[in-house]
Amino acid sequence: MVDPLSEIITLLRPRAVFTKGISGAGRWGVRHSSFGHPSFCAVVEGACRLAVDGQPALALEAGDFVLLPTTPGFTLSGFEPVVAELIDPRITPSPEGEIRHGAVGEAASVRLLGGYFVFDSGDAELLVSLLPAQVHVPSAGRLSTLVRLLTEEAGEQWPGRDLVLTRLVEVLLVEALRLTQRPDAPPGLLRGLADIRISEAIRHMHGDPARPWTVAQLAKTAALSRSGFFERFLRNVGLPPMEYLLSWRMAIAKDLLRHHKTSIAEVAERVGYGSASTFSTAFRRHVGQSPGRYAAAATG
Repeated sequence: MVDPLSEIITLLRPRAVFTKGISGAGRWGVRHSSFGHPSFCAVVEGACRLAVDGQPALALEAGDFVLLPTTPGFTLSGFEPVVAELIDPRITPSPEGEIRHGAVGEAASVRLLGGYFVFDSGDAELLVSLLPAQVHVPSAGRLSTLVRLLTEEAGEQWPGRDLVLTRLVEVLLVEALRLTQRPDAPPGLLRGLADIRISEAIRHMHGDPARPWTVAQLAKTAALSRSGFFERFLRNVGLPPMEYLLSWRMAIAKDLLRHHKTSIAEVAERVGYGSASTFSTAFRRHVGQSPGRYAAAATG
């Protein structure tokens, strides 16, 4: 059975960049500007407050895990009122060892393991748009273990380090996102996969993206009427079915052109177009440049 979530994470090509221990003591608070790259943290002990722009504030406790796929601006602090210290993660140098916020000489009231990674996909913006803006998993024992392994691996120069870090980040993403597959999740891929009818249609699209699917055919795979399927898909995924299919086809096409040096004719066939010229027209309309120019820019 095709697993759409695993396919999307594979196309995102996550790569670990930075992991650190973080602690806070006394009256403390930091305000991070928007960063863009995905970030995460696990609370090892204690508690703190996290307020991400556009999201409800969270009181984080030991064992909690948070993933921000695009990391907008956020404030991390203790629970006492404080004027937060402004930090721009793109230009602020990272200290050696643990990052301490607040009083240096006092016992820490909270300890976290946190970090960020990058997506090497040329289509990361589209794929990330299908994920929640904020993933919070309370009492996430397995995720905390993965973050600890990431931090240990990043701090050493063991053989195979880069490969292990990449695989750990992939597993971290799968574990965090599948725990967020709920009917009450924000519209997106995870909410769509939590709907047993809609998930069937998504799996069929991913399983055979080259097939000339129609809304009626996809509705049949979901055992729904055409109109009922269309409305339910839009409500749960946030996109009409055929727009989602087009986006997925173009994500596959960009990955093939960027990483696999596949010919334009073969790419066209793999994503359901009868000719290279028809595919090129659709690709240019969707991406803003021809497949050939996109492939040259990606490999050059």
